[in-house]
Amino acid sequence: MLLDTASLYFRAYFGVPESVKAPDGTPVNAVRGLLDFIDRLVQDHRPTHLVACMDADWRPRWRVELIPSYKAHRVAEEHAAGPDEEEVPDTLSPQVPVIEAVLDALGVARVGVEGYEADDVIGTFTARARGPVDIVTGDRDLYQLVDDARGVRVLYPIKGVGTLRATDEAVLREKYGVDGPGYADLALLRGDPSDGLPGVPGIGEKTAAKLLAEFGDLGGILAAVGDPGAKLTPTQRRRLTEAGPYLAVAPRVVRVAGDVPLPDVDTVLPRAPRDPVALEELAARWGLGGSLRRLLTTLAA
Repeated sequence: MLLDTASLYFRAYFGVPESVKAPDGTPVNAVRGLLDFIDRLVQDHRPTHLVACMDADWRPRWRVELIPSYKAHRVAEEHAAGPDEEEVPDTLSPQVPVIEAVLDALGVARVGVEGYEADDVIGTFTARARGPVDIVTGDRDLYQLVDDARGVRVLYPIKGVGTLRATDEAVLREKYGVDGPGYADLALLRGDPSDGLPGVPGIGEKTAAKLLAEFGDLGGILAAVGDPGAKLTPTQRRRLTEAGPYLAVAPRVVRVAGDVPLPDVDTVLPRAPRDPVALEELAARWGLGGSLRRLLTTLAA
């Protein structure tokens, strides 16, 4: 089981009230919410191995060099507040180091690699896996890793983590008309404003799905652009031609890496804390209470 950790603690942060606080009054809603998520996931799905995958670099330079707009709006948003605007207190960022310390004390493998996003870490673990893989994420980009033949599926939270949509190839074909690898091609053709990916102007999700059904993959679509006899409308041919420079680099940006240099870590789900003394201190300082106790009970069982 591979956790898109930031995706899950963001959901915990917005799903658990900020009134959940440490003894000193510091909000710990993301910390306790994530522990509750992991507890429920382990109970419901019984993974033998678990990795909390991290964003060591949420906007890698190599992706930005290929598509400068990649996540650029998120950088702008961070600097958008002017001197006359109310400063919104950030109560999530201080919780991230606490999450990391608790996972380490528990003995849950936590992996982030400099220069790569958590998606790339997940992609590489998935590529190396010798058995079934469950990827837990609220990010649809990881649908591209779905592979029925290898037992790779995405568990997509609908409500908390108590209600998950198990996404396999049948779900992808029903909803998007593509398989796992086809989802990456669909995404780069359609574009994604949330990631700063422009896509091909005038080609939305439905048109992209039809083109992929007709020509197989992005390579087939690009070959059709150069084939006067291919079934493309003049407008589609023009738009795809004009988007040539973008389409030449977008696959490397959109497709998750499968060759990240992963550290040698023990990914086996712990039965007992790796550092019980440190964990006890963290529990007392941050008031982790029932959330941590329930998880420890579940791991022991």
